[in-house]
Order: sequence, then structure tokens, then C-alpha cells
Amino acid sequence: MATVEVRNLEGAKVKDLELADEVFAAKPNGSLLWEATRAYLATQRRGTHSTKSRGEVSGGGKKPWRQKGTGRARAGSIRSSLWRHGSIAHGPKPRDYTIKLPKKMVAGALRSALAAKFQENKMTVVDRLGLEEAKTKSFVTILGKLEVGPGTLVVSDTHDRNLELSSRNVVGCDLVLHHDVHAYHILSHDRLLISEGALTRLQEALR
Repeated sequence: MATVEVRNLEGAKVKDLELADEVFAAKPNGSLLWEATRAYLATQRRGTHSTKSRGEVSGGGKKPWRQKGTGRARAGSIRSSLWRHGSIAHGPKPRDYTIKLPKKMVAGALRSALAAKFQENKMTVVDRLGLEEAKTKSFVTILGKLEVGPGTLVVSDTHDRNLELSSRNVVGCDLVLHHDVHAYHILSHDRLLISEGALTRLQEALR
């Protein structure tokens, strides 16, 4: 069974934590990670884009000139898609981009993402995540002691307002709770900083 070091916020080793082989010893599934990423990004699209079709553009009710005898091309409306200020042919309309994946695929992608970070030695586990005061400088100091850069995903098992306020000013650093973490969150960050409680709960859910 694989193990990982658990550190405190000062960067000192506290203990070793055993990891479930079902989660961290498995080979990451690249195609599953791609499907989960595609579905996540598609879900983030609002789909509110809209253009006016010929029936929605105001004006153009009268035929601009007679059909024959003018020497000009025939035209039925000044709001044709070929005209300036006309309609948009086959333009985008509001739609739902959501891609629904089975729960087992979402869980499998999360399992693969965690395994990838662990096997690449880019996962750092701390005994607890919490700050006495909301101060970005203190949070950056903690990141330095734990030897992780600003492009880090922080996963916590408890809601801490001070941690939230301190981390949101660090460019490239995002904070999520363990029950909201997605495979895309992990893949889009270089490092993973996770609390022991969050890691334990994720292991139990993904076994």
C-alpha cells in the first residue's frame, strides 16, 4: 500500500498516511480524463448567444423595387442576410451545452486525476488547512514553506473564511471543498495541496 507524507503548515513532517491502492495505484485513464474535461468545460458555457433571423429583424416589409425591368438583381426585402443591417443566416441561438456523464465516469476521472498527481509527486498533504487571520502574505508564506507554487489547487474539508479571503488574491491558486472538486480542477493546476481530512473523505468515496 502506498503512503504519503503529512505535513503541518510549517512544512515539517507529521506522519505517514496510507493511501488506497484502488485510487492512487491505478494507471490514469487519459481518455476518461478527456471526456470529463470536455463535459466540464461544456457545462461552463452559458449558451445565451443569439442573433436575429430574418423574421426578427425590424423593417423590410416592402419589396425594395419591382421584380423585373430595373436591370438590378431581384430583391424581396432590405433585411435579407446579404444586405447591410440585414439578418444573420444560420446564426447561433440560445442552447444548452451541458454534457451529462454517468456518475461512475465522473468518479473514475477524479480517481485518475488524483492518481496522476500522486504518481508525479505533485500532491502535498497537510494535517489541517486554516488561518488565524485573512492575510494573503501569510498564505503565500505557507505555500513557500510547503514548497508549492502559486499555480496550486487547494482542497479543504472545512469551510474557512480566512483561508478563502487569503487565497483568492493569489493568481493561479484556487480553493475548493472536497465535495466540489472535479477532475478538471486538478488537471488545470500544476500542484495539489489537500488537507488530510479531505483526502480521507475522497478515498472513502472513490473506493
